[in-house]
Amino acid sequence: MIAHPRRTVVIEHVAPAVDGGRWPVKRAAGEVVEVSADIFKDGHDVLVAWLKYRRAAERAWRETPMVHVDNDRWAGRFTLDANARWVFTIEALPDPFRSWLADLAKRHAAGQDAVSELREGVALIRAAVPRVTGADGGALAAWAARLERASDQAAAVAAAAEPGLAALMERHLDRSEATWCEREFEVVADRPGARCAAWYEFFPRSSGTLKDAEAQLEHAAAMGFDVVYLPPIHPIGRTHRKGRNNALVAAPGDPGSPWAIGSEAGGHTAVHPDLGTLDDFDRFVARARSLGLEVALDFAIQCSPDHPWVPEHPEWFFHRPDGTIKHAENPPKKYQDVCPLDFYGADPRPLWEEMRCILEFWVGHGVRAFRVDNPHTKPVKFWAWLIRTIQDAHPDVIFLAEAFTRPKMMKALAKAGFTQSYTYFTWRNEKQELEDYLREITSPPVSDYFRGHLWPNTPDILHETLQKGGRPAFQLRVALAATLSPLYGIYSGYELCENVPREPGSEEYLDSEKYELKRRDFTAPGNLVDYLTRLNRIRREHPALQRSDTLRFHRADHPQILWYGKTTPAGDDAIFVAANLDPFAAHAGLVDVPLGELGIGADEPYRMHELLGDRWYAWRGPRGYVELAPEADPVQIFALHR
Repeated sequence: MIAHPRRTVVIEHVAPAVDGGRWPVKRAAGEVVEVSADIFKDGHDVLVAWLKYRRAAERAWRETPMVHVDNDRWAGRFTLDANARWVFTIEALPDPFRSWLADLAKRHAAGQDAVSELREGVALIRAAVPRVTGADGGALAAWAARLERASDQAAAVAAAAEPGLAALMERHLDRSEATWCEREFEVVADRPGARCAAWYEFFPRSSGTLKDAEAQLEHAAAMGFDVVYLPPIHPIGRTHRKGRNNALVAAPGDPGSPWAIGSEAGGHTAVHPDLGTLDDFDRFVARARSLGLEVALDFAIQCSPDHPWVPEHPEWFFHRPDGTIKHAENPPKKYQDVCPLDFYGADPRPLWEEMRCILEFWVGHGVRAFRVDNPHTKPVKFWAWLIRTIQDAHPDVIFLAEAFTRPKMMKALAKAGFTQSYTYFTWRNEKQELEDYLREITSPPVSDYFRGHLWPNTPDILHETLQKGGRPAFQLRVALAATLSPLYGIYSGYELCENVPREPGSEEYLDSEKYELKRRDFTAPGNLVDYLTRLNRIRREHPALQRSDTLRFHRADHPQILWYGKTTPAGDDAIFVAANLDPFAAHAGLVDVPLGELGIGADEPYRMHELLGDRWYAWRGPRGYVELAPEADPVQIFALHR
């Protein structure tokens, strides 16, 4: 038996869709989803189509008409009015009345007799009457009678074409044999902070207790950051504790790496006793909130040899042939103070559930953002399950994937549900590679599921550019991060231009805060506090910088000058950025301005407001001049004014 043989409309190539609809598309609450599809059918029938959408938790569909664009491509749109998981699909069918009306008009225009066709139209109208209740039924019957009584064919054709009849027939179209798209497509509408935020990472233990670390909250808030991210705050093991600069043997008083989680004081749901208590953490979160900040926690799925799970759940760990538990390795590197968890055991389900419980615990203490350590060393299927489970209960929770690994794995993690993703931005420093990489991650299909979070540095990564380029390189890289993406972050110490590697050729910091406490004077000469504050203020004041979909690179005639722009969809905010990628020498050149896209005439004057230095320039025509000196202006950010 052939199923639904009369439902013959073809619906294909639906967009946006990730891997044909296998994974959800990412958007933010309040955004409009633009949906398109190829919709066609055999023959010459006039088709109608609707975009159907609903929250995943709802049963009833909402709908909006789709419109024909060209070449059998149709489009529709709907607004994500809540932070939730959404579903959409498409319904289409031939419209007998519209098809009849189109043929009737052609016959009449050609001077052909249309008596038979008019009778067919009357039959269509009368067939609709039994489907109608209320006044519309009588109105349709009256239309049918009017066509039958028409004085001549021309009058009947004119009456049939009146909008009132078409509206009635459209309102009561028989959709019982409509074709529905073969699948539903998911959209995750995250809260706005998932799409645009500035993150600041610091180690609270360097301040002392969580109470002492509130000064760091005030420092981050004063600079205009949105999120403070804390490395693990849990008890740290003593077995194989690392010393300063990753020494294999810790000296008395060395605090150890906070990623070596677990001791007799507890594990992943405990606070290190030196930092305080859970009550102190709750007060810390409340203080951050009062300053307009959100607290993000590190979620590191690994344990010190002293973690309570080691004796309680030895089956959760990898074992050597002699039965002892393996420590972590990334040959030739060894991490003797850390034991990875085994997600491939005989029954991983209890371990998976424990991970869910940990996240639920911290969500219960006010945490709505997690930076996930090394997610690429755990199964993608696990993350798809865990993130879906948490976000079904708490749709506002954000997951940032710290995965510097193979590109396909980074993308797979994003598809599986990670809200944001670390990127290769740190290692993209030349003009062409910056343009190529940012185009890739800010354009469909990648941008439909991957949100790039740009970090110039982390506690693990001090790139050669920062080591050698000094203060101008620090200004350059953070300005690029803050303007190329609506999501960026820095690790504390960046504002002091800390740039000494452990040894030549290393990306590790000398005297890394991962293994010792750091005391910093953020008022030291040469600091970037004011610079970062201005950058974050500019981001807040200009909506164009709060999105990535309008990023466009434009031509600059100097190979060391990167020139790009962003606009709002309405065009009421247009930002252009000129960056000197050479931290050692001044460069100048001409840059192209896309006047046509901005609705500005080729000879029309306009003004450019340079926002970092608060200077105004009068420009005219499609090319402008920029001059960038590393010690003064390694980057200039322009707001275009007509």
